[in-house]
Amino acid sequence: MSIDSLKSALPSYAKDIKLNLGSVTGTSQLSEQQLWGTVLATALATRSAQVIAAASAEAGDYLSAEAFEAAKSAAAIMAMNNVYYRSTHLIGDETYSTLPAKLRMSVIAKPGVEKVDFELWCLAVSAVNGCGRCLESHEKVLREAGMSRELVQEALRIAAVVNATAAVLEAEKALTTV
Repeated sequence: MSIDSLKSALPSYAKDIKLNLGSVTGTSQLSEQQLWGTVLATALATRSAQVIAAASAEAGDYLSAEAFEAAKSAAAIMAMNNVYYRSTHLIGDETYSTLPAKLRMSVIAKPGVEKVDFELWCLAVSAVNGCGRCLESHEKVLREAGMSRELVQEALRIAAVVNATAAVLEAEKALTTV
């Protein structure tokens, strides 16, 4: 399974998604590790078995074992953090943001890859999971590390397209079982 297999599986009504999937994976200005770590981490965030299988197969060709593990770690830690920080934000009582989270997140400090790459993957997963507070936090770290807005935007585009791919393929699967 590969990204090409995902593109082939997309129905005709999702032609834009198919073209965008080819574009974001084929013409990226991100480093190979940043690109494929973003693809893998966001695929994991979608929870779509088909998208995860294809993304992990292809990412495995480009990522070291450490980077592959770090991308999985980004998806895992953000699955927790996005729920927690989105919730404390949405409650609307700023007192919650001053309370210690009391959640273990040591992987953020020592992800096993360059910090900027891990932060990029956390940002992209936060986009899929819809956590504004996490998006702000990770974007700030990336910008302070010298990453351009255009590269941050590129990770967001990847997240959007991978998420849309998963949504369409899961919908099609559900429609065929009706």
